[in-house]
Amino acid sequence: MAKTLILSVFSLLSILLATSYALPLSTDSRWIVDESGQRVKLACVNWPSHVELMVTEGLNEQPVDAISKKIRDMGFNCVRLTYPIYLATNDTLASISVRQTFLNVGLPNRTIAKFQAYNPSIAVVTSLGKNKVMVILDNHVSKPQWCCKQTDGNGFFGDKYFNPELWIKGLTNMATRFRDNPYVVGMSLRNELRGPNQNANDWYKYMQRGAEAVHKANPNVLTILSGLSYDSDLSFVANRPVSLSYTNKLVFEVHQYAFSNGRVWEGINVDEVCGNMTKNLTDGAGFLVDQGFPLFVSEWGVDLSYFGKRDKRFTNCFLAWMVEHDLDWALWALTGSYYLREGQVNAKEQFGILDPKWTHIRNERFLQRISVIQYPRQGPEASFRNKHKMIFHPLTGLCILSKPGMEVQLGNCSKSNHWNHTPENTLEIKGSYLCLKAQGLNLPAKLSTSCRGEGTSWAPISDSKLHLATTLSNNSTACLDVDSQNNLITTSCKCLSEKNKCDPGSQWFKIADVSDLISS
Repeated sequence: MAKTLILSVFSLLSILLATSYALPLSTDSRWIVDESGQRVKLACVNWPSHVELMVTEGLNEQPVDAISKKIRDMGFNCVRLTYPIYLATNDTLASISVRQTFLNVGLPNRTIAKFQAYNPSIAVVTSLGKNKVMVILDNHVSKPQWCCKQTDGNGFFGDKYFNPELWIKGLTNMATRFRDNPYVVGMSLRNELRGPNQNANDWYKYMQRGAEAVHKANPNVLTILSGLSYDSDLSFVANRPVSLSYTNKLVFEVHQYAFSNGRVWEGINVDEVCGNMTKNLTDGAGFLVDQGFPLFVSEWGVDLSYFGKRDKRFTNCFLAWMVEHDLDWALWALTGSYYLREGQVNAKEQFGILDPKWTHIRNERFLQRISVIQYPRQGPEASFRNKHKMIFHPLTGLCILSKPGMEVQLGNCSKSNHWNHTPENTLEIKGSYLCLKAQGLNLPAKLSTSCRGEGTSWAPISDSKLHLATTLSNNSTACLDVDSQNNLITTSCKCLSEKNKCDPGSQWFKIADVSDLISS
């Protein structure tokens, strides 16, 4: 059953993402759109090429076209392709053959032989375009190396390896090189600015110059600007807008991981941690959406080799936030393994969506859960204006659907009922007389035509605002929940205590806007 659901989700995504976009892309307020004004939601995966060897990873394990096709088949329509600025500015480095590069660091002959057999020539961007996968070129570092440390010399303008003039030259060269490739739709100017020298004044000075240089060399691409403090802080833009000579091409980016704030997900109350994270995201970057700019969550991810307590709790909270705001994003990472990373040959990427041999999906259950954020649910065009609500359950990646006999179940969000959340907090199926009603503690939640009184008013509570609570006939409070069989029930609200360290994931739901265009 689970396997069938996963396959059906991927089949639906291949249909939804098969839309042919009229490239290039631009912006319309907070949305990224194509030439016809249709919203294009970036659902990307990061494919690293910035590490010591400056060669796109995985080409010793699979042909590039096989990897490109797999990216598309997994529901991603875009790759954030990382690169070091030295690759675009140092002719000596750029001219060394892949074979010689591998030999110089002592990689085994079998690695070189496999690379040559699978990929006698390298044309990663061309291959992605052939498979209708868009590309965001991301300047990850200057000197090729694993990223990112506070004092690695790659952190901020003027650092040891971060010459601003060389950086602008590199951006110009990359923009010029791919000017005639329509599938290169954007350039991310610099990854995770950081370190003791970072400051807002230099950020404006150089990021605006870099953006202008990219636009002059290739006016078709989106220019994507990252913030300070490992791309967590764009708050300074709130009162001092970016000033550019062009319009409708500016996008901002932000990063978020479970480890971004240390080990908080394993310690204090999870509702409080979730509430704090979403507030910090909003204050640090989310406000830009309200100011009319697209926000691209260009890195987020979890340890898919283990997927422990911290990552599970983070994912539940993060997916709820993403569903609420319908943002563009890029998962870290595609990578199953690296040729060489920090001195380790064939280093495994714990966050990789593919296994170390680049053949199988490491965690299909996770991929099914994130499918809900791979397609757009809102947009600027008229077809998105007739809205309703869906009720999303982050723990499963599913939504509440009606079924015969006045019952409800979790199912594919693309088939979600059209819900209304009324001023009285009633959850009604649009165009019907039916509402969601609690029958009592530890009993199934059902649909009812009696939509006033006990058990019919559902309000978000707790610091996370993800518990949906209602009042029962004895004036006790119950929360919507999911049992071990994924049946919808109502139980006592859990984990609300400030000192409680339990996991409230089964009781977390997000009521989010969605267009009638998507679900029917």
